[in-house]
Amino acid sequence: MKPDDLAVAFASVLDDITARSAVTDAFIDRATYQLYIATLWANVVLNPQEVGIEERDLEALHIIVNERVEADLGQDSDITGCFRFVNSKAGELAMQQASLTKTHKELLLYFSSMILDPEGHKRWMEDVDDDR
Repeated sequence: MKPDDLAVAFASVLDDITARSAVTDAFIDRATYQLYIATLWANVVLNPQEVGIEERDLEALHIIVNERVEADLGQDSDITGCFRFVNSKAGELAMQQASLTKTHKELLLYFSSMILDPEGHKRWMEDVDDDR
């Protein structure tokens, strides 16, 4: 899919995330927004076909989502920063306040591990495989 087509396809989802995270017309609840973006990204990466894209489209979509996150949250904000937040004490509190299910929370923490420490995640997965 072309980047312009991806941008159009995901515009409504990103607009919805912004709207659901809005405290007022001018302010976004950063914690809520970051949980939504992390959830969106985890689900898209897990099953791109389910949302109508191919795995090869992920890189272009990553750029599109990062641009939107930066526009909404400010300079130097991106998907990785959202997962960094999820993995923090503030993120833990936000997940509790949002009443995320155990499965949802584990999904976000799993992706945080992959994104923030890919080598450590790889070692951890090898240990898990060895235990089976």
